[in-house]
Amino acid sequence: MRLLLSKRVILSRLAGLALLAAALGWLFDLTTEFLLLLAAGIIAWHYKHLFLLDKWLWRDRKLSPPAGDGSWQQVFDGIYYRQRKARKKNKDLRALVRRFRDGAEALPDAIVVLSLDWTIVWCNKLAQQMAGLRWPMDERQRIDNLIRNPEFQQYLQQQNFEQAIELPSPLTEDLTLEYRVLQYGEKQYLLIIRDITQLKQLEQIRKDFVANVSHELRTPLTVLQGYLEMMEPEHLPQQAIWQKAHSVMLDQTKRMDNLVQQLLTLSRIEAAAKVHYDENVDVPAMLTLLEQEAHSLNREKQHQISFDIDLNLRVNAITEELRSAFSNLVTNAIKYTPDGGDIKVSWRREHHKAVFTVTDNGEGIAPQHVKRLTERFYRVDQARARTTGGTGLGLAIVKHVLSRHQSRLMIFSEPKRGSSFSFALPPELVVGELTANQPKLPKKLK
Repeated sequence: MRLLLSKRVILSRLAGLALLAAALGWLFDLTTEFLLLLAAGIIAWHYKHLFLLDKWLWRDRKLSPPAGDGSWQQVFDGIYYRQRKARKKNKDLRALVRRFRDGAEALPDAIVVLSLDWTIVWCNKLAQQMAGLRWPMDERQRIDNLIRNPEFQQYLQQQNFEQAIELPSPLTEDLTLEYRVLQYGEKQYLLIIRDITQLKQLEQIRKDFVANVSHELRTPLTVLQGYLEMMEPEHLPQQAIWQKAHSVMLDQTKRMDNLVQQLLTLSRIEAAAKVHYDENVDVPAMLTLLEQEAHSLNREKQHQISFDIDLNLRVNAITEELRSAFSNLVTNAIKYTPDGGDIKVSWRREHHKAVFTVTDNGEGIAPQHVKRLTERFYRVDQARARTTGGTGLGLAIVKHVLSRHQSRLMIFSEPKRGSSFSFALPPELVVGELTANQPKLPKKLK
């Protein structure tokens, strides 16, 4: 318990010392001199403790107070108590600020605390990465002097913060940022910066998807409508014209049906729940049937098609999806390789992985097109795609199927030197070789 200084006690002590000095002075007939000597001693005593206090507060690194006499010890103890209390409050405040900053750093958005004059009070690391701010060098700098975009500066001047503003990143044009200002407290603003690049890309993909589907369906529908308008119920066209019209309408109907089926397949794959690889897929048998279908599709093209299949290699996968991936890659090679080409299909075990490869010696693909081949409706040559009846969805389906099977499509191509499409299923999906009691099969199917 702290003892408070008592005026009564101090005055009584001073009165006692004065009486003692007066008594001694009366004995020696030096009363005035003794009283002056007492006053000087009291002043010296106080200055001694003042110097101790000054040394402790400004020069001494010790936290504990110096040893004092009398009432000065109570003063030292009081200051020490206040210091301890202030240190505890500062520690709690630093912990609170640290928790606030840790929470702000954990947010997925960039945060900038601004004062009323738009000077920066604090910002997190994302703000430094996304908006190019530097901390603590940019402290007390105006935000509109650092983000020098006219639209952003106008946004701050108007102070209408009901809607956010979308601007390119000051660091790179490839990123699109959303800026939103919130007022909190009495004299502070909170600037929230969010990376919406992916959202904008998805929105653009959605728009492109709707536009592409509309375009793909418009052409066959226009053809069908034109022929139907030409045919009046009372005056049917001649047999030769009817046969041609019937053939064209049938082709266009098949094209629309193929497009719808591809869209349904892609939608079903994307909307599928968690993958369970509980099907032991007999890939050699699947590829044997696919080889027969490939030779049937190859009657007009007259390619040299060879299948190199490891008949002991099976995998755990989703049968229909895997068949779709195989079929799309082989069908594309047949369709887009010029007549009389050479196509090789391989299903082999490599480094404990199951690797499927389709190689052709066709026209090849330019590098700027390779990275976009798996986009929906993307075609290297629009005219050739219409001739072959392609929908532009085959490789997009392959991409999604492989991502659900822990793999990805590898494309190697050079103009005039052909192309190679391949993927590898991971070892955990490979079943292993057939048991010894099963019949041995030839190593290759030609």
